[in-house]
Amino acid sequence: MFEIKKICCIGAGYVGGPTCSVIAHMCPEIRVTVVDVNESRINAWNSPTLPIYEPGLKEVVESCRGKNLFFSTNIDDAIKEADLVFISVLSNPEFLAEGTAINDLKNPDRVLIGGDETPEGQRAVQALCAVYEHWVPREKILTTNTWSSELSKLAANAFLAQRISSINSISALCEATGADVEEVATAIGMDQRIGNKFLKASVGFGGSCFQKDVLNLVYLCEALNLPEVARYWQQVIDMNDYQRRRFASRIIDSLFNTVTDKKIAILGFAFKKDTGDTRESSSIYISKYLMDEGAHLHIYDPKVPREQIVVDLSHPGVSEDDQVSRLVTISKDPYEACDGAHAVVICTEWDMFKELDYERIHKKMLKPAFIFDGRRVLDGLHNELQTIGFQIETIGKKVSSKRIPYAPSGEIPKFSLQDPPNKKPKV
Repeated sequence: MFEIKKICCIGAGYVGGPTCSVIAHMCPEIRVTVVDVNESRINAWNSPTLPIYEPGLKEVVESCRGKNLFFSTNIDDAIKEADLVFISVLSNPEFLAEGTAINDLKNPDRVLIGGDETPEGQRAVQALCAVYEHWVPREKILTTNTWSSELSKLAANAFLAQRISSINSISALCEATGADVEEVATAIGMDQRIGNKFLKASVGFGGSCFQKDVLNLVYLCEALNLPEVARYWQQVIDMNDYQRRRFASRIIDSLFNTVTDKKIAILGFAFKKDTGDTRESSSIYISKYLMDEGAHLHIYDPKVPREQIVVDLSHPGVSEDDQVSRLVTISKDPYEACDGAHAVVICTEWDMFKELDYERIHKKMLKPAFIFDGRRVLDGLHNELQTIGFQIETIGKKVSSKRIPYAPSGEIPKFSLQDPPNKKPKV
């Protein structure tokens, strides 16, 4: 059997970088070269400050960089010298979750390899199997044809996104009835046929994969004349958009039907904790809706650089003209963001947000002081926060009848839940 000694991976992003770093770490006899046209990104991979944040990644990279792991912009030579070129030769879809990617790579549920059903294709499949067998049990390595492999990737992310949209739809019903979506999720999750994973209600899913892969599935179904299937999966995206708009509308309604010129602290900008990735983050959309209503946003995230937040919010589809420069301030710590704010909005489930000194925060906020918990990270602190004086609104639950009531405007909604909110003139 052909033995792989040199691997080239094209693309030094969130997938290529960690994946090939772990391969080099687990296969010291294989030379792994990760190439990219972005010179600054390659320079970062070769520096003490890696271009992405992922728990455990820095240690893996430093253990083999310069030994059998290399990062380069010399794409042509790397391809010529390689026994295997990742991405372009075989279908080897990744099933990584940002924040746990290194553990996912070292201890995968499965490794899926697809290839042509030709002698050459099968030889390539077996050669790549041999690489993974350095640390993955053979029974966890699945081999399929190329179509099965690619559709498995799309279907896996579509099913996960579907579960999030499903529990988020139930969260809206819980808020209307007085149920608690966490209790509902626990109850249904104990059914072994359903399981308890991905039943965490929130302000909506983000990241580069879920929306992209669901929309790819929708496109594929439309192209293959399967409109009913396309509409089914489109609803997963529509529900996610609805959850974001619904949360923004709830903020506006609770703040006495206007946020114009009000200071709102946004805690968390990454699409999930333990990553600096902001792609399709719900924080971007919540910020957009609030900016469109004239709110002044003070944003803090422990891992997302200021420049990235500005770039995301300056996108033509998010803001117009000088909105970001007028309405957005990037804070260096959460206390600075909350100082003088009318409300605190938690958009990312960073553990540190559970440990903040909320009595200190409350003293510096305008009254009544609101907390909008879009990630249910403060569930165990509600009594304490209410004693301090906070008015609390959270996803999928009515916290207390003693607070200033949340009264959605029925006859004249703040903005349509089917469309982004319109701008309001300043008063």
